[in-house]
Order: sequence, then structure tokens, then C-alpha cells
Amino acid sequence: MDPSSGSRYYPHGQANRAEAIRILRRVDMPLDDIAALLAQNETDLVAKRLGRQRELLAERVAEQERILRFLERLIERKEGVMPYDVTITKVEAQTIAALRTHTTLGTIGDTLADGFARLVHQVGVAGGTMTGAPFVVYHTIIDEQTDGEIEICIPATDVADDGAVRRTVMPAHTAASTVHRGPYDEVGPAYHTLSGWIQEHGHEIAGPPREIYPNDPREVPPDEVLTEVQWPIEPDDA
Repeated sequence: MDPSSGSRYYPHGQANRAEAIRILRRVDMPLDDIAALLAQNETDLVAKRLGRQRELLAERVAEQERILRFLERLIERKEGVMPYDVTITKVEAQTIAALRTHTTLGTIGDTLADGFARLVHQVGVAGGTMTGAPFVVYHTIIDEQTDGEIEICIPATDVADDGAVRRTVMPAHTAASTVHRGPYDEVGPAYHTLSGWIQEHGHEIAGPPREIYPNDPREVPPDEVLTEVQWPIEPDDA
């Protein structure tokens, strides 16, 4: 250290290390990962660690860009706050393959993937075919603080009952409906819009909400993923 200025001087090797730490912290790499990276001498392993961090940053940038586009749609919206149109839908009775299970916000992605795969298998075992878009009924609220029950469903002509997967009929009903376009984890505003619309128009809720998935997220860009949110309501002629 220079006594007159208070400046700290480092040998060349230490200066490089300090600069590396500063740069890696700027890209939000955890300190433990930085320590492991700096202790690693093999170039390939270092490149892999940096590559993973690059992927994380790219995902974050993509998420921020999606949020920015969503805000732009809100700003451009003239007739209301949220970019959602609500309609009343008459849903016909459907034969479905259903699997009711427990999940959390952190595990719901894996729960749905495993559940839909199991349903497709049991439909195939019975020699049945899918007759509509898959959907999930949310029997309880699932968020950061609360886990709960969901029912994973596929409309199908037939299904092999294995004790957990069952064949049942979803009765005809009336629902308030809106469509969310974008990643699944940004669907929250659609629910707020729908519940507010139901209350504002004096309807009574007649069952738990459900999400219908008209397209496959593996086949379309994140911004083009569709989720129809339906909330059963009492029909006007009830």
C-alpha cells in the first residue's frame, strides 16, 4: 500500500485474480463458483463453467425482453389495463384421462411432464386416441408459500385405469375464458383479469380454474406459447 495515497498495489498475478473476480461478480456468478473456477487449471472445464454462466445470463436477458414486450403491450392497450379479452364459453362434456396429484411451485414443471407422459401411455395401452388439447385443473392455489392439488387431464376416447390414472367424464359447463400468449410462468395477470371480470359482471364461480394448452412449447417460440385459462361460472339461466 502507498502510505501517502492509501492506494493498494498487487503483484501482477494477484491483480489478474482480483480483476477476474470483479468481472465474474459483475455477471452474477456466485462466489463459491468463482473460487472453484479460479482453482481449476484445465482449460476445457473452465470453458464449460463459463459457458453455463453465459447460458444463465442469456436466459435472463430473454426473460427481461419478454417482460419488456409485455409492458409495451400494456402501454399500447387503449381500452383496458391488461391485454386480455374475456369471453363466456360453453364447454361440452368430454371423456378424459385424469391424474390427480400433489405438487409445489418448484416441482410443477416436472410433475406436469411426468403426468402427461403417463396419461398418454395409459391412453395408448387402452387403444384410445386424444380428442382435444391437454389441460390442468388447479384444485388449490400453488405459489411460493403454498403447495397443493392439481388434476392433469387429456381428452381421450379411452384410457387404461391403473388406480391413479382414471377414465372419467368432465360434465358440460359454462366458463369465463381468456387466452394468455407467452411463457407459462407469466400467466398470472390472466388470472387476475379473469377473476376481476367475473366479479365485475356479477357471475358466481362454479369450480376451480383450469389451464388448457392448445400448442406445444417445444414447437413454438416462448412468445407464441398459448394458455387458455377457463374459470367455471354459474350459467345465466341457472
